[in-house]
Amino acid sequence: MKVRTRSSAIIGTLCLVASLALTSASADEPAAPRQAAKVALTKVATATNPIAGATGPGGRLWVAERAGTVRVLGPNGLGEPVLDISAETTTDGERGLLGIAFDKKRAHFYISYTNLEGTSTIDEFAVRHGKLQPQTRRTVLTQTQPYSNHNGGDIKFGPDGYLYIAFGDGGSGGDPHGNGQNLDTLLGKLLRIDPRGGKPYAIPSDNPFVDDPKAKDEIWSYGLRNPWRFSFDAGTGDLLIGDVGQSAWEEIDWASAKSEGGENYGWSQMEGNHPFRDGTEPANHVPPVHEYDRTGLGCSVTGGYVYRGRAIPELRGQYVYSDYCDGTLRTLKIENGKVTAVGDLGVNGGEVVSFAQGARGELYVFDLGGTISRIDRGQ
Repeated sequence: MKVRTRSSAIIGTLCLVASLALTSASADEPAAPRQAAKVALTKVATATNPIAGATGPGGRLWVAERAGTVRVLGPNGLGEPVLDISAETTTDGERGLLGIAFDKKRAHFYISYTNLEGTSTIDEFAVRHGKLQPQTRRTVLTQTQPYSNHNGGDIKFGPDGYLYIAFGDGGSGGDPHGNGQNLDTLLGKLLRIDPRGGKPYAIPSDNPFVDDPKAKDEIWSYGLRNPWRFSFDAGTGDLLIGDVGQSAWEEIDWASAKSEGGENYGWSQMEGNHPFRDGTEPANHVPPVHEYDRTGLGCSVTGGYVYRGRAIPELRGQYVYSDYCDGTLRTLKIENGKVTAVGDLGVNGGEVVSFAQGARGELYVFDLGGTISRIDRGQ
Protein backbone atom coordinates (compact mmCIF):
# COMPACT_ATOMS: atom_id res chain seq x y z
CA MET A 1 0.00 0.00 0.00
CA LYS A 2 1.13 3.54 -0.69
CA VAL A 3 1.63 5.77 2.30
CA ARG A 4 2.20 9.45 2.88
CA THR A 5 3.97 10.92 5.88
CA ARG A 6 2.66 13.26 8.52
CA SER A 7 3.20 14.13 12.20
CA SER A 8 0.56 13.88 14.92
CA ALA A 9 -0.38 12.55 18.37
CA ILE A 10 -2.02 9.91 20.62
CA ILE A 11 -2.27 7.47 23.60
CA GLY A 12 -3.93 6.21 26.71
CA THR A 13 -5.02 4.38 29.91
CA LEU A 14 -7.71 2.46 31.60
CA CYS A 15 -10.99 3.00 33.32
CA LEU A 16 -10.64 1.53 36.81
CA VAL A 17 -14.18 2.27 37.92
CA ALA A 18 -16.23 0.71 40.67
CA SER A 19 -19.90 -0.01 40.27
CA LEU A 20 -22.29 -2.88 39.58
CA ALA A 21 -22.75 -6.12 37.50
CA LEU A 22 -22.50 -8.32 34.51
CA THR A 23 -25.85 -9.18 32.99
CA SER A 24 -27.00 -9.60 29.45
CA ALA A 25 -28.20 -6.64 27.47
CA SER A 26 -31.26 -7.78 25.63
CA ALA A 27 -34.17 -10.12 26.05
CA ASP A 28 -33.21 -12.11 22.99
CA GLU A 29 -29.66 -12.76 24.16
CA PRO A 30 -28.51 -16.12 22.76
CA ALA A 31 -28.23 -19.09 25.06
CA ALA A 32 -24.92 -20.24 26.48
CA PRO A 33 -22.92 -22.77 24.43
CA ARG A 34 -24.18 -26.32 24.90
CA GLN A 35 -20.69 -27.56 25.67
CA ALA A 36 -19.00 -25.06 27.99
CA ALA A 37 -15.24 -25.38 27.99
CA LYS A 38 -13.78 -26.55 31.29
CA VAL A 39 -10.87 -24.32 32.18
CA ALA A 40 -8.57 -23.58 35.10
CA LEU A 41 -6.34 -20.63 35.87
CA THR A 42 -2.69 -21.55 36.42
CA LYS A 43 -0.60 -18.92 38.16
CA VAL A 44 2.63 -18.38 36.23
CA ALA A 45 4.05 -15.22 37.80
CA THR A 46 3.54 -12.35 40.20
CA ALA A 47 4.12 -8.78 39.08
CA THR A 48 3.60 -5.25 40.38
CA ASN A 49 0.39 -4.05 38.73
CA PRO A 50 0.77 -6.02 35.48
CA ILE A 51 -1.00 -4.00 32.82
CA ALA A 52 -0.20 -5.39 29.33
CA GLY A 53 1.63 -8.20 27.58
CA ALA A 54 3.07 -9.01 24.17
CA THR A 55 4.84 -12.01 22.68
CA GLY A 56 8.45 -11.17 21.92
CA PRO A 57 11.59 -12.83 20.55
CA GLY A 58 11.77 -16.56 21.06
CA GLY A 59 8.04 -16.69 21.76
CA ARG A 60 8.50 -15.39 25.30
CA LEU A 61 5.87 -13.18 26.89
CA TRP A 62 6.93 -9.63 27.75
CA VAL A 63 4.97 -8.06 30.59
CA ALA A 64 4.48 -4.34 31.26
CA GLU A 65 4.01 -3.13 34.82
CA ARG A 66 2.01 0.04 35.17
CA ALA A 67 4.69 2.02 37.04
CA GLY A 68 7.01 1.77 34.03
CA THR A 69 8.93 -1.50 33.95
CA VAL A 70 8.90 -4.32 31.38
CA ARG A 71 9.94 -7.84 32.32
CA VAL A 72 10.09 -11.13 30.44
CA LEU A 73 8.29 -14.27 31.57
CA GLY A 74 10.53 -17.32 31.92
CA PRO A 75 10.21 -20.81 33.44
CA ASN A 76 10.74 -19.38 36.93
CA GLY A 77 8.55 -16.32 36.61
CA LEU A 78 9.46 -12.79 35.59
CA GLY A 79 13.07 -11.77 35.13
CA GLU A 80 14.74 -8.47 35.95
CA PRO A 81 13.43 -5.42 34.03
CA VAL A 82 14.56 -5.16 30.42
CA LEU A 83 13.16 -1.61 30.34
CA ASP A 84 12.50 0.90 33.11
CA ILE A 85 10.79 4.23 32.37
CA SER A 86 9.43 4.66 35.90
CA ALA A 87 11.12 8.07 36.18
CA GLU A 88 9.24 9.21 33.07
CA THR A 89 5.65 8.37 34.00
CA THR A 90 3.21 8.50 36.89
CA THR A 91 0.38 6.30 38.10
CA ASP A 92 -2.00 9.05 39.17
CA GLY A 93 -5.48 8.78 37.72
CA GLU A 94 -5.42 6.21 34.95
CA ARG A 95 -1.91 7.02 33.77
CA GLY A 96 1.28 5.01 33.52
CA LEU A 97 2.80 2.49 31.13
CA LEU A 98 -0.36 1.28 29.39
CA GLY A 99 0.51 -0.81 26.35
CA ILE A 100 3.32 -2.67 24.57
CA ALA A 101 3.63 -4.29 21.14
CA PHE A 102 6.11 -5.92 18.78
CA ASP A 103 6.00 -5.62 15.02
CA LYS A 104 5.55 -8.80 13.00
CA LYS A 105 9.26 -9.57 12.73
CA ARG A 106 9.84 -8.61 16.36
CA ALA A 107 12.51 -6.27 15.15
CA HIS A 108 10.93 -3.27 16.86
CA PHE A 109 9.28 -2.85 20.25
CA TYR A 110 6.72 -0.15 21.02
CA ILE A 111 5.53 1.27 24.32
CA SER A 112 2.46 3.37 25.04
CA TYR A 113 2.59 5.52 28.17
CA THR A 114 1.70 8.89 29.63
CA ASN A 115 4.66 11.14 30.36
CA LEU A 116 5.12 13.31 33.43
CA GLU A 117 2.84 15.97 31.93
CA GLY A 118 0.17 13.36 31.23
CA THR A 119 0.73 13.37 27.47
CA SER A 120 0.10 10.07 25.73
CA THR A 121 3.30 8.95 24.08
CA ILE A 122 4.30 6.09 21.81
CA ASP A 123 8.01 5.27 21.59
CA GLU A 124 9.89 2.76 19.48
CA PHE A 125 13.00 0.69 20.20
CA ALA A 126 14.98 -1.49 17.82
CA VAL A 127 15.39 -5.13 18.90
CA ARG A 128 18.53 -7.05 17.97
CA HIS A 129 19.30 -10.63 18.96
CA GLY A 130 16.26 -10.56 21.22
CA LYS A 131 17.38 -7.50 23.20
CA LEU A 132 16.20 -3.91 23.26
CA GLN A 133 18.60 -1.32 21.93
CA PRO A 134 18.06 1.69 24.26
CA GLN A 135 20.10 4.04 22.06
CA THR A 136 17.61 3.58 19.19
CA ARG A 137 14.66 4.93 21.16
CA ARG A 138 12.53 7.47 19.33
CA THR A 139 9.11 9.02 19.83
CA VAL A 140 6.60 8.05 17.16
CA LEU A 141 3.48 9.94 18.26
CA THR A 142 2.16 12.07 21.11
CA GLN A 143 -1.29 13.26 22.13
CA THR A 144 -2.05 15.76 24.86
CA GLN A 145 -4.69 14.64 27.36
CA PRO A 146 -7.09 17.13 28.97
CA TYR A 147 -7.78 14.85 31.94
CA SER A 148 -6.09 11.95 33.72
CA ASN A 149 -8.73 9.35 32.83
CA HIS A 150 -9.98 7.70 29.62
CA ASN A 151 -6.52 7.79 28.06
CA GLY A 152 -6.93 4.42 26.32
CA GLY A 153 -3.37 3.36 25.60
CA ASP A 154 -3.61 -0.06 23.99
CA ILE A 155 -1.48 -0.72 20.90
CA LYS A 156 -1.45 -3.66 18.50
CA PHE A 157 -0.12 -4.49 15.06
CA GLY A 158 -2.87 -5.59 12.73
CA PRO A 159 -2.69 -8.39 10.13
CA ASP A 160 -1.88 -5.65 7.58
CA GLY A 161 1.38 -4.81 9.38
CA TYR A 162 0.22 -1.38 10.55
CA LEU A 163 0.19 -0.11 14.12
CA TYR A 164 -3.24 0.50 15.66
CA ILE A 165 -3.55 2.84 18.65
CA ALA A 166 -6.58 3.20 20.92
CA PHE A 167 -7.31 6.59 22.52
CA GLY A 168 -10.12 7.39 24.87
CA ASP A 169 -12.23 10.54 24.62
CA GLY A 170 -9.88 12.56 26.83
CA GLY A 171 -11.58 11.95 30.15
CA SER A 172 -13.68 13.69 32.74
CA GLY A 173 -17.23 12.33 32.27
CA GLY A 174 -19.81 12.47 29.49
CA ASP A 175 -17.26 13.56 26.86
CA PRO A 176 -17.48 17.30 27.70
CA HIS A 177 -15.48 18.32 24.63
CA GLY A 178 -17.43 16.14 22.21
CA ASN A 179 -14.29 14.32 21.11
CA GLY A 180 -15.97 11.00 20.32
CA GLN A 181 -17.82 12.37 17.28
CA ASN A 182 -15.24 15.02 16.33
CA LEU A 183 -13.06 13.85 13.44
CA ASP A 184 -10.65 16.75 13.96
CA THR A 185 -9.09 15.16 17.05
CA LEU A 186 -7.36 11.84 17.71
CA LEU A 187 -9.19 11.44 21.02
CA GLY A 188 -12.03 8.92 21.13
CA LYS A 189 -10.56 7.05 18.19
CA LEU A 190 -8.76 3.96 16.96
CA LEU A 191 -5.78 5.08 14.87
CA ARG A 192 -3.86 3.28 12.12
CA ILE A 193 -0.33 4.34 11.17
CA ASP A 194 2.83 2.97 9.57
CA PRO A 195 5.54 3.68 12.19
CA ARG A 196 8.40 2.69 9.89
CA GLY A 197 7.14 4.36 6.72
CA GLY A 198 8.16 7.91 7.52
CA LYS A 199 9.49 10.32 10.14
CA PRO A 200 8.01 10.09 12.68
CA TYR A 201 5.50 7.83 10.88
CA ALA A 202 3.47 7.46 7.70
CA ILE A 203 -0.25 7.31 7.09
CA PRO A 204 -1.57 4.41 4.99
CA SER A 205 -3.10 5.80 1.82
CA ASP A 206 -6.23 3.69 2.28
CA ASN A 207 -7.08 5.08 5.71
CA PRO A 208 -10.76 6.10 5.53
CA PHE A 209 -10.36 9.85 6.06
CA VAL A 210 -7.21 10.71 4.11
CA ASP A 211 -9.20 12.72 1.56
CA ASP A 212 -11.32 14.55 4.13
CA PRO A 213 -9.81 17.98 4.99
CA LYS A 214 -11.97 18.14 8.13
CA ALA A 215 -10.70 14.84 9.57
CA LYS A 216 -7.43 13.55 10.96
CA ASP A 217 -5.78 11.19 8.49
CA GLU A 218 -4.66 8.81 11.25
CA ILE A 219 -8.23 7.85 12.22
CA TRP A 220 -9.40 4.32 11.46
CA SER A 221 -12.64 4.34 13.48
CA TYR A 222 -14.31 6.67 15.96
CA GLY A 223 -17.11 7.16 18.48
CA LEU A 224 -15.20 5.42 21.29
CA ARG A 225 -15.28 6.36 24.96
CA ASN A 226 -12.37 4.42 26.44
CA PRO A 227 -11.29 1.49 24.24
CA TRP A 228 -9.10 0.10 26.98
CA ARG A 229 -8.32 -3.24 25.29
CA PHE A 230 -8.70 -4.38 21.69
CA SER A 231 -7.38 -7.30 19.65
CA PHE A 232 -7.33 -8.96 16.26
CA ASP A 233 -8.56 -12.52 15.81
CA ALA A 234 -5.47 -14.54 14.86
CA GLY A 235 -7.68 -16.86 12.83
CA THR A 236 -9.82 -14.41 10.85
CA GLY A 237 -8.20 -10.99 11.27
CA ASP A 238 -11.45 -9.55 12.67
CA LEU A 239 -11.16 -6.64 15.11
CA LEU A 240 -12.72 -6.68 18.59
CA ILE A 241 -12.80 -3.69 20.94
CA GLY A 242 -13.80 -3.61 24.60
CA ASP A 243 -15.10 -0.05 25.09
CA VAL A 244 -15.68 1.00 28.70
CA GLY A 245 -19.08 2.61 29.31
CA GLN A 246 -20.08 5.73 31.21
CA SER A 247 -22.47 4.53 33.89
CA ALA A 248 -24.98 2.08 32.47
CA TRP A 249 -23.66 -0.07 29.59
CA GLU A 250 -20.42 -1.86 28.74
CA GLU A 251 -19.86 -2.77 25.10
CA ILE A 252 -17.83 -4.94 22.78
CA ASP A 253 -17.46 -3.72 19.20
CA TRP A 254 -16.61 -5.85 16.18
CA ALA A 255 -15.35 -5.16 12.67
CA SER A 256 -14.68 -7.65 9.90
CA ALA A 257 -11.15 -8.17 8.63
CA LYS A 258 -12.57 -6.93 5.30
CA SER A 259 -13.51 -3.57 6.81
CA GLU A 260 -12.24 -0.45 5.07
CA GLY A 261 -12.47 1.49 8.33
CA GLY A 262 -14.54 4.53 9.16
CA GLU A 263 -16.87 2.82 11.65
CA ASN A 264 -18.71 5.14 14.05
CA TYR A 265 -19.35 3.31 17.32
CA GLY A 266 -21.61 6.08 18.56
CA TRP A 267 -20.10 7.67 21.67
CA SER A 268 -21.06 10.15 23.03
CA GLN A 269 -24.42 10.20 21.30
CA MET A 270 -24.81 6.55 22.23
CA GLU A 271 -23.76 4.32 25.11
CA GLY A 272 -23.98 0.85 23.64
CA ASN A 273 -27.34 0.53 21.89
CA HIS A 274 -28.86 3.34 23.97
CA PRO A 275 -29.00 7.10 23.45
CA PHE A 276 -26.69 8.77 25.97
CA ARG A 277 -28.50 11.50 27.87
CA ASP A 278 -30.28 13.46 25.09
CA GLY A 279 -28.19 11.96 22.31
CA THR A 280 -29.47 11.12 18.85
CA GLU A 281 -28.27 7.93 17.20
CA PRO A 282 -25.95 8.81 14.29
CA ALA A 283 -27.17 7.58 10.91
CA ASN A 284 -23.91 5.66 10.47
CA HIS A 285 -23.85 4.19 13.99
CA VAL A 286 -22.31 0.71 14.16
CA PRO A 287 -23.94 -0.92 17.21
CA PRO A 288 -21.93 -3.16 19.51
CA VAL A 289 -21.86 -6.86 18.84
CA HIS A 290 -22.50 -7.34 22.57
CA GLU A 291 -23.34 -5.20 25.57
CA TYR A 292 -24.15 -5.74 29.24
CA ASP A 293 -25.54 -3.45 31.91
CA ARG A 294 -24.34 -2.61 35.39
CA THR A 295 -27.12 -4.11 37.45
CA GLY A 296 -24.68 -6.64 38.87
CA LEU A 297 -20.98 -6.46 39.72
CA GLY A 298 -19.52 -5.33 36.41
CA CYS A 299 -18.28 -1.77 35.90
CA SER A 300 -15.50 -1.73 33.29
CA VAL A 301 -15.21 -4.19 30.42
CA THR A 302 -11.79 -5.69 29.74
CA GLY A 303 -11.54 -6.80 26.14
CA GLY A 304 -9.67 -10.04 25.44
CA TYR A 305 -8.91 -12.35 22.52
CA VAL A 306 -10.49 -14.98 20.35
CA TYR A 307 -8.93 -18.20 21.60
CA ARG A 308 -6.83 -19.93 18.92
CA GLY A 309 -4.69 -22.17 21.11
CA ARG A 310 -4.65 -25.97 21.16
CA ALA A 311 -4.82 -26.77 24.86
CA ILE A 312 -8.62 -26.28 25.09
CA PRO A 313 -10.26 -27.48 21.85
CA GLU A 314 -13.79 -26.67 23.10
CA LEU A 315 -12.79 -23.02 23.53
CA ARG A 316 -11.33 -22.51 20.06
CA GLY A 317 -12.95 -19.70 18.11
CA GLN A 318 -14.61 -18.11 21.14
CA TYR A 319 -13.87 -14.57 22.30
CA VAL A 320 -12.72 -14.47 25.92
CA TYR A 321 -13.20 -11.27 27.91
CA SER A 322 -13.87 -10.07 31.46
CA ASP A 323 -14.67 -7.05 33.62
CA TYR A 324 -12.33 -5.22 35.98
CA CYS A 325 -14.86 -5.19 38.83
CA ASP A 326 -16.50 -8.57 38.26
CA GLY A 327 -13.47 -10.67 37.26
CA THR A 328 -15.45 -13.57 35.77
CA LEU A 329 -14.06 -14.91 32.48
CA ARG A 330 -16.81 -14.97 29.88
CA THR A 331 -17.05 -15.90 26.21
CA LEU A 332 -18.83 -14.93 23.03
CA LYS A 333 -19.18 -17.00 19.91
CA ILE A 334 -19.39 -14.62 16.97
CA GLU A 335 -20.42 -15.69 13.48
CA ASN A 336 -20.68 -13.22 10.60
CA GLY A 337 -20.68 -10.32 13.02
CA LYS A 338 -23.46 -11.74 15.22
CA VAL A 339 -23.20 -13.26 18.69
CA THR A 340 -24.63 -16.77 18.45
CA ALA A 341 -23.75 -17.93 21.96
CA VAL A 342 -22.57 -16.51 25.29
CA GLY A 343 -20.74 -18.39 27.99
CA ASP A 344 -19.31 -18.25 31.52
CA LEU A 345 -16.04 -20.13 32.02
CA GLY A 346 -16.67 -20.46 35.75
CA VAL A 347 -13.35 -18.98 36.86
CA ASN A 348 -12.48 -15.56 38.27
CA GLY A 349 -9.29 -13.70 37.41
CA GLY A 350 -9.55 -11.02 40.08
CA GLU A 351 -9.20 -7.39 38.99
CA VAL A 352 -8.85 -8.37 35.34
CA VAL A 353 -7.16 -5.44 33.65
CA SER A 354 -5.77 -7.15 30.55
CA PHE A 355 -5.22 -10.33 28.59
CA ALA A 356 -2.21 -11.45 26.58
CA GLN A 357 -1.85 -13.99 23.78
CA GLY A 358 1.14 -16.31 23.84
CA ALA A 359 3.15 -17.51 20.86
CA ARG A 360 1.01 -20.65 20.48
CA GLY A 361 -2.31 -18.90 20.94
CA GLU A 362 -2.75 -19.66 24.63
CA LEU A 363 -4.19 -16.82 26.72
CA TYR A 364 -2.94 -15.15 29.88
CA VAL A 365 -5.00 -13.15 32.37
CA PHE A 366 -3.57 -10.12 34.20
CA ASP A 367 -4.93 -9.25 37.64
CA LEU A 368 -3.94 -5.67 38.48
CA GLY A 369 -3.32 -6.89 42.03
CA GLY A 370 -0.30 -8.82 40.75
CA THR A 371 -1.20 -12.31 39.57
CA ILE A 372 -0.54 -13.43 36.00
CA SER A 373 -2.37 -16.64 35.12
CA ARG A 374 -2.58 -18.86 32.07
CA ILE A 375 -5.95 -20.24 30.97
CA ASP A 376 -5.50 -24.02 30.93
CA ARG A 377 -7.80 -26.93 30.36
CA GLY A 378 -9.75 -27.87 33.47
CA GLN A 379 -10.53 -31.29 34.85
